[in-house]
Amino acid sequence: MIDLYTWGTPNGKKISIALEELGLAYAVHPVNIGANEQFAPGFLSISPNNKIPAIVDHDGPGGKPLALFESGAILIYLADKCGQLLAREGAERYCALQWLMFQMGGFGPMLGQTHHFLRYAPEPVPYAQQRYHAETLRLYGVLEQRLAASPFVAGDDYSIADIALYPWVARHDWHRVELAQFGHVQRWFALLGARPAVQRGMLVPQLA
Repeated sequence: MIDLYTWGTPNGKKISIALEELGLAYAVHPVNIGANEQFAPGFLSISPNNKIPAIVDHDGPGGKPLALFESGAILIYLADKCGQLLAREGAERYCALQWLMFQMGGFGPMLGQTHHFLRYAPEPVPYAQQRYHAETLRLYGVLEQRLAASPFVAGDDYSIADIALYPWVARHDWHRVELAQFGHVQRWFALLGARPAVQRGMLVPQLA
């Protein structure tokens, strides 16, 4: 059993999608970041950076519990644990990892800044809005170019790189991006969105 500590953000949804795709049993523990629950001492012992998502795999390496934070690290761990969604070796593995790092280092952080300044800043900051929106469009363009040459982000096979990017693209309206302007991204987004595991993962956490 895996304990998943998460909230309804793109980073959180990456892990629930992966768990659904891999068919792993997991229990959801919502961490309400709007109420600062991520700073609770108990969560700090699992996630030293006070960020969701985090997991505790009670059947970790050697049969011992393993706590992990950082969504990219969790995705790699889960894929390796199951031998799915990431090649075990060779060029295919490193191609998927480079696109995973593209999401972790650019597509996520920059788009996060975009929707912060467009939606949540207490007052408009035109310079920041223009800067981050321009970078968002550039990054969508990088993804568009890649998907023009490949059915999935890392090549012919669906991988954790696709899973990492999908929940961020799902907020394209927050980024003021029209997917119709990026036809290959739109095609890929619809393809992934039709997957039952993606649909289930996107609903986590379900709150009463």
